[in-house]
Amino acid sequence: MNIILLGPPGAGKGTQAQILVDGRDMIQLSTGDMLREARTSGTEMGLKVAAIMDAGELVTDEIVIGLIREKLQGPSGGGFIFDGFPRTLAQADALADLLADVGQGLDAVIEMRVNDDVLVERVVNRAAEAVAAGKTPRADDNAESMKTRLMEYYKKTSPLIGYYYAKGDLKSVDGLGTIDEVKSEIAAILG
Repeated sequence: MNIILLGPPGAGKGTQAQILVDGRDMIQLSTGDMLREARTSGTEMGLKVAAIMDAGELVTDEIVIGLIREKLQGPSGGGFIFDGFPRTLAQADALADLLADVGQGLDAVIEMRVNDDVLVERVVNRAAEAVAAGKTPRADDNAESMKTRLMEYYKKTSPLIGYYYAKGDLKSVDGLGTIDEVKSEIAAILG
């Protein structure tokens, strides 16, 4: 089973992905993790990634697709969770082509719907809890950073919601429920 988790920053995608990894033996394909892993791998692709990142440039979609292809051709466990990819319509098309090329498809695209004001409040509260516990909050755990991240999400990634809806792949869950409530909604979608 291959799925995409969509939703703005702070919606709980990472938490739910980990639940699926633990409960269904799925493999989480996080582009950030894959790039860091490739960079230190010593492979031909890894050397390319390292050179690009060391130059302070952005890794191309072509390279990210290459990394995903490598993962799809390895052990699949209970399937793959695409995390942080696709982020744009061009990436969604590239992913569809790649999956078709390796004889796989998407089983579901799950949108974690949330209220922006609640998300901003969540992040501000998370920062306050960190301070209260004597920890340093994440640098981007503040209202202004979160609003900037949300704007970036809506500009680039939210068109994917319409894209996958038109393909009949999109299912939505209430991302503001408790972790267990969201987990149950996702489980109902995945069967």
